Amino acid sequence: MRMTSSTIRKRWSPEQDTATPQHRRAAKAAAAVAAGALALSLTACGGDDKSNNGSTGDSEETANSVTLPKLDGTSLEIAAVWSGTEQANFKKVLAEFEKRTGAKVTFVPAQDPIINFIGSKVAGGQPPDIAMLPQPGAIKQAVDRGWAKPLGAEALKELGENYSQGWQDIGKVGGKQYGVYYKAANKSLIWYNNQVFENAGASEPETWPDLLSTAQTVYDSGVTPFSVGGAEGWTLTDWFENVYLSQAGPEKYDQLAKHEIKWTDPSVKDALTTLAQVWGKPDYIAGGANGALQTDFPASVTQVFTGGDQPKAAMVAAGDFAQVNIPSAMKVGTDAKVFPFPAVGDNGPVVSAGDAAVILEDSKGSQALATWLASPDAAQIQAKLGGYLSPNKNVPNSAYPNAVQQRIAKALIDAGDDFRFDMSDQAPQAFGGTPGKGEWKILQDFLKNPKDIAGTQQKLEAEAAAAYGN
Repeated sequence: MRMTSSTIRKRWSPEQDTATPQHRRAAKAAAAVAAGALALSLTACGGDDKSNNGSTGDSEETANSVTLPKLDGTSLEIAAVWSGTEQANFKKVLAEFEKRTGAKVTFVPAQDPIINFIGSKVAGGQPPDIAMLPQPGAIKQAVDRGWAKPLGAEALKELGENYSQGWQDIGKVGGKQYGVYYKAANKSLIWYNNQVFENAGASEPETWPDLLSTAQTVYDSGVTPFSVGGAEGWTLTDWFENVYLSQAGPEKYDQLAKHEIKWTDPSVKDALTTLAQVWGKPDYIAGGANGALQTDFPASVTQVFTGGDQPKAAMVAAGDFAQVNIPSAMKVGTDAKVFPFPAVGDNGPVVSAGDAAVILEDSKGSQALATWLASPDAAQIQAKLGGYLSPNKNVPNSAYPNAVQQRIAKALIDAGDDFRFDMSDQAPQAFGGTPGKGEWKILQDFLKNPKDIAGTQQKLEAEAAAAYGN
């Protein structure tokens, strides 16, 4: 989700690749998402923003398109790893469900990896009614362990009416529907402080060499180029995935995601070598590697947009959801701008992700809450608050609070069934989604020592082989 100029560039050309039809379909999807994103002339979006990151201030009533049962006296729990503004905004969605049904819904803060958190709750005999799972692999684990329950007829009806087949299929295991993808993300964006760029005379880059040149220009102006939230390993996998997808291409990406090729493959070496061109320059990263490893994701965004024209850093690689961490004083599209993650290879990358509602305690109330989360009514509430993207095709584009977000959302919906999911989210949790372990920990170590490319590859392969069982 990086936007730069009003000129639309294809991310890659499906007509020219030799991938299978499935791979070509995914490539076409990424191209569609990217093209839509690139159509955002972000340098000119600020003028028609309704607001920055918060409520639009609209007085229109919440849409009412879904039928829900009366649930007076029903108490439900829903668990997710969301915190801060993201959690607060989601609670407003739950509050509307309470208003319509009479149920009481408690948000349960979970820890990463959420599948382990759920396991402890199941073992204690107190699982939440619904959990928001951020990885397809986690959904499968929940099903395989007998925790997840299939969606009922009403939830399936909402899914069928509101979601492309591709988004429905991601929530299936063994042909049965278990997940409602309530939240989506485009993780191929770089947000930047426009005042810093203007002061430095820097321009939005379209290629990796351009990005390195822009970084040097910003550095020469007296501002550190990049903010990195290295305390959370997933931010580093996002960097890797964007570089790898663009440089190695969609077919290799799919193969590595399934561990059909090893992490010792030369394509991984190339991607780590490319990453080291940024990570290997401590002066390019706010606080150096040690500082980055003590910076969480929200802080990595906030520190780009505080401090006037001398923030701690000028840019941060982050998905569309970063908007909730941009201070309200900074207007999205004017002060806070965004461009597509630059092309490392022939085409730029587009990596998507999402969070799915999965029922753990089957009941009339939990089925109704899943149905609610599959409706455009629920998604529209959070869309208006900013920092959120829905794969629900019936959420009106006007619900998003600014032109930047509206066009990001349109690009996602226009992709239809065609999209590519975050690689680490496709991996077994032990490898791709556990703090302090697997890919997260190894890339954190690589951030500290980006010269150790071969050693990093060997560690990644050993951990992947153990997690995938091959």
